[in-house]
Amino acid sequence: MLKKTIALLALAGTTLALPAHADTAAAAQPATVSRPAAAHAHTPLLTPAGLRPLLGQADVRVLDIRPPKDYAEGHIPGAINTPYGAFRGPQSNAGQLVPEEKLTELLRRAGIDDSTHVVVVHGGATHTDFGAAARVYWTLKVGGLSRLSILDGGTKLWAGSGGALDKAVPDVAPSAVAPSQFKYRYDQDQIVSREELAGAIRSSSAPLLLDARPPRFFSGEVRVDAAARYGTLPGAQSFDNAQFFVKGGTTLKPAEELKALAAQAGAATGPAVSFCNTGHWAATNWFVVSEIVGNDEVKLYPESMVGWSLSELPMANQPSRFTVLLQDLKRAFD
Repeated sequence: MLKKTIALLALAGTTLALPAHADTAAAAQPATVSRPAAAHAHTPLLTPAGLRPLLGQADVRVLDIRPPKDYAEGHIPGAINTPYGAFRGPQSNAGQLVPEEKLTELLRRAGIDDSTHVVVVHGGATHTDFGAAARVYWTLKVGGLSRLSILDGGTKLWAGSGGALDKAVPDVAPSAVAPSQFKYRYDQDQIVSREELAGAIRSSSAPLLLDARPPRFFSGEVRVDAAARYGTLPGAQSFDNAQFFVKGGTTLKPAEELKALAAQAGAATGPAVSFCNTGHWAATNWFVVSEIVGNDEVKLYPESMVGWSLSELPMANQPSRFTVLLQDLKRAFD
């Protein structure tokens, strides 16, 4: 029916988790690639307390997706720096999928294979940082990895809760970590393409379309530079990703609240597609609905509105030509 997609990087590791404030201890971090016969339990969402007992375990890789400068100033001990940009497409369409060969090389160098528990760690400065981690998580999942987690609150909460920060850079392949033989392949059944989505919309068989952007994007009042037009997908509903976070914070609300929000939007069960501008904010919505709420029929449209707007396909909430002119003038002087 519909599918979805993914993106790239430079060295990696992570794992899987469930509610927003419930943890389970399991395995941990860098070193060699000798795997234990039985893997520890993992959940899509980890708190700092849940991550601590995992550090140092051979089957765990912690991926710090911050820029190299931030990583160098202090990171979770043993974390490997795999900047978010490595998982993103070109500036003209950042939501585009990264070539499989690049992701294969990245994961092999980090000693990651399908038995590795990968923990994705973001900066935690704003709730938008979570979207970067969620996009990386999604990319790893659609590429064949299943033991994945995100550190809720990121590096900022880790440090704020007493977690140590290190400036040492762990050795990676071909030195201390033996390269894996993992081969990254997109699972096309999990990826939504523009063509498939357009066909579903034309035939009036589209799934629930969830616009993860702030409301002014949805209403056609603003757009990002890379988008060619203002507006949203035909038939979409506004489902701002910011609603999932505690007020003024960067951690997700408790799982029961997240499930209630998804239910109110009709997203708790059944086919759904999450999108935004470039598949970043949309990854947060996908993560919440898929990994916490448990709706395995929700998909991510990776290129989102930037990719869609570059085509001639119809859009909803498009302003008049005169309004577009005024909005573009305002953008030029802002």
